[in-house]
Amino acid sequence: MYDTLIAFFNKHLDKPLTESEIISLREIFTVKRMRKHMFFLQEGEVCQMVGFVTKGAFRQYTIDESGKESILNLFLENWWVADRESFADGTPSPYFIDACEDGELLVFTREDFFEKIDSLPFLKEVSRKLTERNSYQLLKRVHHAKALSAEERLVNLEETYPEFLQRFPQHMIASYLGMTKETLSRIRAKHAAFPKKQR
Repeated sequence: MYDTLIAFFNKHLDKPLTESEIISLREIFTVKRMRKHMFFLQEGEVCQMVGFVTKGAFRQYTIDESGKESILNLFLENWWVADRESFADGTPSPYFIDACEDGELLVFTREDFFEKIDSLPFLKEVSRKLTERNSYQLLKRVHHAKALSAEERLVNLEETYPEFLQRFPQHMIASYLGMTKETLSRIRAKHAAFPKKQR
């Protein structure tokens, strides 16, 4: 489990982790096991943890006054789970995050992060890079939502994150793409009727 996290850090650091840094990493990250439907975060709570997914599938979403869910993010293995703004600022989160499958994460707490980040440059470096990447991905999602048709959004998802279509139920995929389940079903049926090269 920790080997996957260590590999992730080494991939995103300018220099590989030293032995002492690996020891520090193992000390600040702890294992959190979650059953399907368990909450990692609920609306109104301050996000107290950031989790690195080693097993399972998770979603981040809001629920409006009518009870409708709107999914903002989906997460699988090697993804990070948190409400970054709530974690950084200590403000109540407007989001829910829960497990769509039984899962395991390696988590560190908000208290540990702010207490140790200045003494652990590798943690600060990866945190900065992830924040930048998250900003780019958010801008891309907003652009796709405005500029692409429903069919184009599905094609983009198939090309970018094909595993989402295998791991998450259709109603979650539809919500993530900003369309109804019926629209998604119609588009997928149309795609199934034609080879990819004809699309």
